[in-house]
Amino acid sequence: MTSPRRIVIAPDSFKGTASAAAVVDALAAGLGDAEIVRMPMADGGEGTLDAVEQAVPGARRTAVRVTGPAIFPVDAAWLWLPPTDDAPQGTGVVELGATSGIELLGDDLRPWTASTLGFGQAIAKALDHGVSRLVLGIGSSSSTDGGVGMLTALGARFTDDFDMTVAPGAEGLADITRIDLERLRKLPDAGVQVLTDVTNPLLGARGAAAVFGPQKGVDDVARADAGLANLVARMRGLDGDAAAVATARAADPDEPGAGAAGGTGYGLIAWGAELASGAERVAELIGLREAIAGADLVITGEGSFDGQSAAGKVPSLVSAFAREAGVPVALVAGRIAPDADTGAFASAASLSDLAGSPEAAMGETVRWLTEAARGL
Repeated sequence: MTSPRRIVIAPDSFKGTASAAAVVDALAAGLGDAEIVRMPMADGGEGTLDAVEQAVPGARRTAVRVTGPAIFPVDAAWLWLPPTDDAPQGTGVVELGATSGIELLGDDLRPWTASTLGFGQAIAKALDHGVSRLVLGIGSSSSTDGGVGMLTALGARFTDDFDMTVAPGAEGLADITRIDLERLRKLPDAGVQVLTDVTNPLLGARGAAAVFGPQKGVDDVARADAGLANLVARMRGLDGDAAAVATARAADPDEPGAGAAGGTGYGLIAWGAELASGAERVAELIGLREAIAGADLVITGEGSFDGQSAAGKVPSLVSAFAREAGVPVALVAGRIAPDADTGAFASAASLSDLAGSPEAAMGETVRWLTEAARGL
C-alpha cells in the first residue's frame, strides 16, 4: 500500500497538555513527506478562537482586558471575521474560556464567586465595534451563575430586596428579587449563535449544578440549583412590553444546552441567542468538510476518547465527514476508555498505551503524538 499523499489533521485540543494547533504540529512531524492540511478543531471551548483564526483569511484578533473569574483583570481577545453577505459588518467571535474560564483559576477554584462578567465585557467590546453577528463559544466555564455576570456586563441589573446589586457568581442567585432589562443591549442585526457541545437542561439531576458544579468545586449542589431556579422564577415574573422582557420571560430552562457553562446557555437564551452544535459550527467556519473531500487520509483526536465522544464531540463529527467522503480516518487520543466504540476509525492509537501510563503521556504529550503518527 502506498503512503497517503494528502492528509487532513483535524483534532480537538488535548485539554491541559496541548492546544489543537500544537497537536496538529506534533502529528505532522511524524508523517514524513505527505502533504499536510492543518485544521485544528474546537467545539466552542478552549481553542475556538485559534481554530477559526487559522482557517479564515482576514480574521483579526482584538485585545481586550476584562474582569476575570477571580475578579482580577485578565488580558483576552475577541476575533473579528471579514464581512459576508449576511453579516456586512463582519462577525465577532468570543470565547468564554479565555475570559471567564476555569483554567484561569488554576487550583484556586471559586465555586460561589466566579462569574461570567468578563465574558459579557468581551461581548460588549465586539458589539461596540459594530459587528453584524456574534458567535460565542461557551466551553470551559468556571462558574455556575446562570449567565448573570454576562448579562450584567450587557446592561441588565439583578438586585435584592434593598435594590442592591447581588453578589457575583452562584452566591448571589438566591438573593435576586428584581431584574431590570431596560438597558440590556440589543442583539446585532444578524443575531447571536452560541457554540456548545452540552445538551443538559438548566435545573435538576441533569442540570448545570448537579452535573458540572462538582467539577468547579461546588460543595452544595442543592443550594446552587435552588439559586438557578430562583433566577428562572424572577425571569418569568418580569413585567413590561419591551422585546427584551418578552424574550427573557420565554426562555426555557429545559431547552437542550440551557445548562451549558454553568447556566450561561440559559442566560444567552434569555437574551435571544440561538444555541448550536459547537463542533459543527466551527467545522463550517473553517471549511472542514470541503478539505476532507479531497484527502487521502484524515487524522482526528482528543485528550480522552470515551463513551460520550460520539455525542457531538470533534472526533465523531470528523469521522462522519470522512465517512461521507469515503476517506479513511484515524484516531489519536490521550487515552481511549475500554468501553469506547472505535469502530468508525481505520486505526486508533492511545498515547497512554504508547507511553506506558497516562502520567507519562501527559508529561510528554508532543513526543507521544509524534510517535503515534509514525505508527500510522
